[in-house]
Amino acid sequence: MAMRRLILLVAIAVLGAASVDAEVLTVASRSVADEKAVFATVESISVVPARGRIGGTVVQLNVREGDAVTSGQAIAAIGDEKLALQMKSLDAQIEALRAQSDQAQIDFDRIQGLVDRGILPRVKLDEARTALNVAENGMRARTAERAVVQQQFNEGQVLAPASGRVLKKLVAVGSVVLPGDPVATIAQQNFKLRLRVPERHARFLKAGDKIRVDGGEFGDHASKSGVIDLVYPLIEDGRVIADATVEGLGEYFVGDRLRVWISGGARTAFVIPSSYVTTRFGIDYVRIRQAERTIETPIQRGRDLPSPDLPDGLEILSGIRVGDELVQP
Repeated sequence: MAMRRLILLVAIAVLGAASVDAEVLTVASRSVADEKAVFATVESISVVPARGRIGGTVVQLNVREGDAVTSGQAIAAIGDEKLALQMKSLDAQIEALRAQSDQAQIDFDRIQGLVDRGILPRVKLDEARTALNVAENGMRARTAERAVVQQQFNEGQVLAPASGRVLKKLVAVGSVVLPGDPVATIAQQNFKLRLRVPERHARFLKAGDKIRVDGGEFGDHASKSGVIDLVYPLIEDGRVIADATVEGLGEYFVGDRLRVWISGGARTAFVIPSSYVTTRFGIDYVRIRQAERTIETPIQRGRDLPSPDLPDGLEILSGIRVGDELVQP
């Protein structure tokens, strides 16, 4: 019995000596951001329609919902049979005017030779020159008119107005469209999170604030952070609208709802390094130094609160108080 007491006293002495040498942390409260969970939707900065510039029948459609497009890419083709008929008519007129111009050139050269030899008067040369100019100008006019029709024919290609993703196609092959009718809607690739925050938290919300999105919303374990870009000054249905930028939103659906954590003010909390916490059988403990000995007390841990001065910060909800001296295990 005496031997057992001696061993116990030696163990307490060794524990006390170890606690004196170990690193000690004095518990103090600090101000931390009081985060609130709100819902946000993934939205494009702008959704623009791809419109047809001419009327006619859709003869080709190159995209479907979800396809990525680049600015200027042809996504559809509109055909107009009247343009093809006009092209054929102008081609025939140009051929006739070219033959007429060639004949006028031959007549001008012949008359110029006769005039030079004094067989014909010079007035005949002036008449031939005028006929040649009329024929050449008529051919130029028809060629320019054909270029106009060719441009209209080229405008049957419906081009993507911006780079992004096709949200919805509004026509099918064979549909009849008028000039200016939308063919598809395209969301620009720069996606943002649009937050809808209850108005009671609006006074704490400002541009430049950081937000946090749980990693589970993105299908992985790492949380993502972002920054609020704009807070809209209008309150709708008791909510304030704000836009935030978060990296890695390009692969998600437009309109996808995510849970986002924002700052809803400040509160006091106990934040200690996670290395001071020991877990056994599912219960968390910290070692508190009292006088010349240390005791273990159970605690209730909160969420991780990393900061520049405390990268492994952990919030403690209960089990410690201000002034406690924690000993690192």
